[in-house]
Amino acid sequence: MDMRDEKRYILALDQGTTSSRAVIFDHNGKPIDSYQIEFPQIFPDNGWIEHDPLDILNSQLDAAKGALEKSGISAMQIAAVGITNQRETTIMWDKNTGKPICNAIVWQCRRTADICAALSKQVGEEFFRSRTGLLIDPYFSATKIKWILDNIPGAREGAQKGDILFGTVDSWLIWNLTGGITHCTDVSNAARTMLFNIHTMQWDKDILALLGIPEIILPQVCDSSGVIGYCSSEIFGCEIPIAGCAGDQQAALFGQKCFGRGDVKNTYGTGGFLLMNTGDSPVDAKSGLLTTVGWRIGEKTVYALEGSVFISGAIVKWLRDQLGLISSAAETQSLAASIDSTGGVYIVPAFTGLGAPYWRPDARGIIVGLTRATDKACIVRACLEAVAYQTQDVLAAMEKDAGSLNTIRVDGGASANDFLLKFQADISNKEIIRPDCVESTAVGAAFLAGLGVGYWKDTDEIAALDSDFRRFIPDMPDTRRKELLDGWHNAVALAIR
Repeated sequence: MDMRDEKRYILALDQGTTSSRAVIFDHNGKPIDSYQIEFPQIFPDNGWIEHDPLDILNSQLDAAKGALEKSGISAMQIAAVGITNQRETTIMWDKNTGKPICNAIVWQCRRTADICAALSKQVGEEFFRSRTGLLIDPYFSATKIKWILDNIPGAREGAQKGDILFGTVDSWLIWNLTGGITHCTDVSNAARTMLFNIHTMQWDKDILALLGIPEIILPQVCDSSGVIGYCSSEIFGCEIPIAGCAGDQQAALFGQKCFGRGDVKNTYGTGGFLLMNTGDSPVDAKSGLLTTVGWRIGEKTVYALEGSVFISGAIVKWLRDQLGLISSAAETQSLAASIDSTGGVYIVPAFTGLGAPYWRPDARGIIVGLTRATDKACIVRACLEAVAYQTQDVLAAMEKDAGSLNTIRVDGGASANDFLLKFQADISNKEIIRPDCVESTAVGAAFLAGLGVGYWKDTDEIAALDSDFRRFIPDMPDTRRKELLDGWHNAVALAIR
């Protein structure tokens, strides 16, 4: 059957930090239907966050089957599957039984802060940054792997024998989807482990030796687009090629059609992630950002500059689940817009430390500026403003490293909030562009998979696909912007001192 047949579709599996989604796309790049399933978050200790790998797997499989059933599209009509995933989250499993040896350690987890501090003293930041483009931080997979090998009974022995496998979430899904045949990852996910040399595009043997991690447990590193395996017929009733794979933020960069050097996107997901396409050469990040791999197609690598905010959209979930101030995310927009300002209230949501450009795992969340006039609307608005302030900190660092930016393409769940995007435009003094389909992560996975099987010919064809969008234009006076940013930076100083 012709891959470009209009009756064929692409299935994107979008495995996130709090939920698993499946989205079916047509040849115009438009979503036909989707299905989403939330799964539990596990908090075994202060600053520790885990997932049950089987919850990840089962929720993603159920979401895929749910999307197909809901749409009425058969598995035989799916030209390819694309996978995108929460990055850095670390899973290790027994290759003989297929069972995880412990819970997944989530990217937000800070349990390895002491290991990172020891590494900084032992070899220094430059040892890792010059090879991986990353800073030494618990955020990345490397020290999570070391923690598991050092703390889970039998893990190191099993790893040395080759009986234990490591994978980021994409590897775990691919291994299970292919019935245990394919153990691989793509370059964008490999680049987030703190084990991958982004210049040689190989696992770094010196880093592996330093951390005591056997190379035999690591997945094969593949291109981000191209057939890497086939979904077992036992899952969907027929074999379907898995032809696209990228970490969620790189997938969003691709989904936003940021194919040219200098193109920028920001994703408001659980965390916040600003990425710039830097073309075929990495930019030396000097202002607290990360140099990483965007994607690789046909052995051609595209690099990116990235700034990561640990808590973005997750702050809305905190308002709902921990504080009980709202019953749905949609309420935040009207509450924030119901007042002219927070009255001087700032919230620094350093619940798991601060990411770029501060990189302070020891920071903790604070609320400053409370008065008797502070009410629910003030708190909600301060939370949304905090998302924008953190993004602006990253944006300022990016401009320092890579030059001035004028337009930012946005996506992710929280980008549906008009108040947030208008405030972001004002506080950053940048034009914000939001596409009609804000789930660019899934779109990117679909584009990569479609390219991998010839469903779309090339990126030029994808770039020409129609897409609607809305613009948010800044109009805040410079004096007010400076006043607000000064207040924010004073609050951050209190959170990290």
